[in-house]
Amino acid sequence: MSNFSELKEKAKATVGAIADVSVELYKTAGEKAKLLAKITKLLAEITREKSAVRRLYSEIGSRYYELHKSDPEDDLAGLVTDVTDALERIADRQAEIEILKSAGDVSEAEYEAAEQEADEHDDDGDGGGDSGAPQDGE
Repeated sequence: MSNFSELKEKAKATVGAIADVSVELYKTAGEKAKLLAKITKLLAEITREKSAVRRLYSEIGSRYYELHKSDPEDDLAGLVTDVTDALERIADRQAEIEILKSAGDVSEAEYEAAEQEADEHDDDGDGGGDSGAPQDGE
């Protein structure tokens, strides 16, 4: 019978050790979950800040263009010319659209549907080209 008592004590010790390990794993898992939640929150905050920076870069670029389009600094002259050329192409296409709309009796709803479809096929998804803001890793 002493073998049974010894076996019983060993079983109790093993169960106790397993319980201790389980409690420790549970605590570790809880701590890791809290840590990952904090990391996720911080990553979301970083994403919001990066979005704000891209918006601000875009605004800086727009303001610079409006203030200096007739006399840009040498380093930016090429970009200013590119913007001016793109704006002219946009104006030309908008004029052509107006002619086509009136010639084809296109309703506002039909025009908006075409516009939405064009936006869906926009390569960068922002409805109109690059903001000029640096992207991740730049």
